[in-house]
Amino acid sequence: MPLICLVRHGQASFGAEDYDALSDLGRAQAVAVGRELARRDLRDPHLVSGTLTRQRDTARLIAETARFRQPLRQDPRWNEYDHLALLARYAPSASHTHSVQDVLDRALLAWMAEPGAVDGTTWDSFAEGAAAAQAELSATLGRGRDAVVVTSGGLLAALCGTLLPLPPEGVVALNRVTVNASITTLAVGRSGTSLLTFNDHAHFAGHQRRLLTYR
Repeated sequence: MPLICLVRHGQASFGAEDYDALSDLGRAQAVAVGRELARRDLRDPHLVSGTLTRQRDTARLIAETARFRQPLRQDPRWNEYDHLALLARYAPSASHTHSVQDVLDRALLAWMAEPGAVDGTTWDSFAEGAAAAQAELSATLGRGRDAVVVTSGGLLAALCGTLLPLPPEGVVALNRVTVNASITTLAVGRSGTSLLTFNDHAHFAGHQRRLLTYR
């Protein structure tokens, strides 16, 4: 049965001029998850990522570490939503008494509740794009091939919300706890694609716990 390992990118450069670049810790996380994927002995995996810099660079570090042979294929449907545009639309005057995550949670729920677009994208079109990218990839996998996809936390939550399925509050709850460079695994069977594991980050246990981050 083919497997799809969905990897959240390593930590981005929060607060820096270029948020989309991996931080030094993010690069270390990408190497660590590459070692974990190598240990799993995946079958000649396809390697896919979104087009964002933090996603592409995480994928390349994984490929170098795990010695994957397949070239990286990029698909913008695996990209994250624009969190700055989201906050500007739904939380333009957020109170400093709330954490950034709390404000983002509320903004996501507001986006899901109405047909409005953020940077030209509605929540439904964002989630549908993720589901379409997953379905297309699943259809290309033969019985002896697996895949690794490097994407982002919001997209992982949207896709898992579709597969389970979950109400908006459940999707937001998943998004909130997704660990950088964690692995979410899907199984592709005759009856469709199923969620096996979500947010696996056992590779950050023990002496590697210093690499564990959520944002």
